[in-house]
Amino acid sequence: MRHTLPLAPQFYVTAPQPCPYLEGRMERKLFTSLQGEHADQLNDSLSKQGFRRSQNVLYRPTCADCNACLSARIRVADFKPSKSQRRAFNKNSYLQRAATSPWATEAQYELFREYLEHRHADGGMADMDVFEFAAMIEETPIRTRVIEYYAPPTPDAPRELVATCLTDLLDDGLSMVYSFYKPELIKDSLGTYVILDHIEIAREAGLPYVYLGYWVPGSKKMGYKARFSALEVYQGGHWEDLLDPEAYSPDAHPLEAEPIAQQVAKIDLPDTHGTRPAAPMKPKTEI
Repeated sequence: MRHTLPLAPQFYVTAPQPCPYLEGRMERKLFTSLQGEHADQLNDSLSKQGFRRSQNVLYRPTCADCNACLSARIRVADFKPSKSQRRAFNKNSYLQRAATSPWATEAQYELFREYLEHRHADGGMADMDVFEFAAMIEETPIRTRVIEYYAPPTPDAPRELVATCLTDLLDDGLSMVYSFYKPELIKDSLGTYVILDHIEIAREAGLPYVYLGYWVPGSKKMGYKARFSALEVYQGGHWEDLLDPEAYSPDAHPLEAEPIAQQVAKIDLPDTHGTRPAAPMKPKTEI
């Protein structure tokens, strides 16, 4: 009798390094390579289990004594914007959206550098040069789009790129890998608008979720994510509604994290041998 075996990627753990979200903590990541003909299926499966993509790597925090980082996603069908979010959407509705293939441009890099210098000058990407930026955008083995937002042209100036989001297309939603925008437009809540627009794109395409990355209780950098309704977080091996952000604690404890071997053993991998991959959901709107 012939048996089918699941795709079996190798998992590794990074060395500890300072946590970018909580002061005084050290972080580690569990990661695996994303490559080959079944990359889309692996990305779809692991994204539903709290992993995130960075170029051709999938990773998930696996800190020794802390499990504060929680993967977050918005349930599109149940999302209701707040008054401030409606204001942000209306204020930025003049912007023109353009969805392109994952190809880096000079205009994107200039906007990226401006964003980092004003918002994350001491972050891990501060020293990223143009070649590393191009790799971030272009090195993707899966279905990825660059969603750009332009201020329309005026009699005195051509149209201007004001925001960009690197977005993965999953079988159940959109994953916002990384976004950046003109820092002087923070007063217009442009970052919020980009998320709201992705919710609209997902709704039009019939996709149930928008993945936002990690929400970290106690981190001011990540606090904005908890302001979106219908937010789910991945904890304890399942997705649950984020009802009260204050109920989640960033406190560390030496027994919080499971051993790495147990974590890896619980990862559900896609079966890609001997069976035909399931057809992806056909979007109602081309992305």
